[in-house]
Amino acid sequence: MADSVLFTPFRLGPVNLRNRIIRSAAFESMGKDFSPTQALKDYHVSVAKGGVAMTTLAYAAVNRGAISFNSQLWLRDEIIPQLRDITDAVHAEGAAVGIQIGHCGNMTHWFTAGCFPVGASTGFNLYSPTFVRGLRCSELPLLAKDFGKAVEIAHRAGFDSIELHAGHGYLISQFLSPYTNHRHDEYGGSLENRMRFMNMCIDECREVTAKHNMALVVKHNMEDGFKSGIQIPESIEIAREIERRGVDAIVLTSGFVSKAPMAVMRGRIPTKSMAYYMPWKSWPQKLVIELFGKWMIRQYDFKECYFLDNAKLFRKELRLPLIYVGGLVSRQGIERVLGEGFELLQMARALVNDPDFVNKLRAGDISTRSGCDHRDYCMARMYSDRMVCCHNCNDIPEKLWKELREIK
Repeated sequence: MADSVLFTPFRLGPVNLRNRIIRSAAFESMGKDFSPTQALKDYHVSVAKGGVAMTTLAYAAVNRGAISFNSQLWLRDEIIPQLRDITDAVHAEGAAVGIQIGHCGNMTHWFTAGCFPVGASTGFNLYSPTFVRGLRCSELPLLAKDFGKAVEIAHRAGFDSIELHAGHGYLISQFLSPYTNHRHDEYGGSLENRMRFMNMCIDECREVTAKHNMALVVKHNMEDGFKSGIQIPESIEIAREIERRGVDAIVLTSGFVSKAPMAVMRGRIPTKSMAYYMPWKSWPQKLVIELFGKWMIRQYDFKECYFLDNAKLFRKELRLPLIYVGGLVSRQGIERVLGEGFELLQMARALVNDPDFVNKLRAGDISTRSGCDHRDYCMARMYSDRMVCCHNCNDIPEKLWKELREIK
């Protein structure tokens, strides 16, 4: 490990990072009424104390209609002082701080988003479930400008970096994927057309980040995780276009939350835990998940560095910095990824289990490993309650522990 770059500095665009590890933008579910909370601040400060180079606040909606959960953030002037309180506290611990911005598209309800859900195309989203209105061409330039306005708010709140979410089946991804984009205008059909809305959003963000010396990274799907979605050859072309637009890095991910959620995270999702934490107002989904979840949700075995083979295909084709995310739980796995030429790493579950994990990596040796054992309890509850590791939670009912023990 003497020649490892793990604890060497890196310059991400205009932002200096003290090492190569970033807390990824995994949804914390620690907001309230679309605003930050003390719990959100405490968690990100703990991760900064724990040694990461940068921590990323997850999924901040660019406008009111972009929200899919009440515990998400909505970037608006009213919450700038609360966000500034978080960024100042993180900076005081020596870490940079980023924020992920996005639009959920068809993955919401009218009573959450405050409007009829919109997407790339008109239809029905079984995952929510809800009917969806396809966005009109005239709406898209204005919607792209909302991304730029969100970046401006993030700057005023003290953030160093923006992560533009263009993956996982959210709105930008819905335009990119042939699974959700059935349009017959200039925003549908060919890959060039399907990239048009993404390009508009990147350009709006890039204009603001360049003005304020902020970093801009894009979270991009290497593949959607099913046959009718984006596959790797087409995804490489999208990544080349992202690179041409002058972003500072790409986060390489995969999966489509509304169709292949565990392709994103891997592991055996505890469906009884998922149903248990769902609110009663969602009782139809709660009942369906309780009874049929383990058959409805495709399960994936966890293996360390599970995206690495695909990510290496992108490393061969791109010159800009690439950020690897996916199954990093040990020093050995981290060194393996760095050895393949990836400049930066993102992790979440290891830091949910132990916010001090990076400090332990620095103090340990090649055998250092996270205590996360991939039961994915944290993921099962994160859309209904704050994200927490089962090993750090004292109020888990025995009926849920039974399922968790079976998964292990």
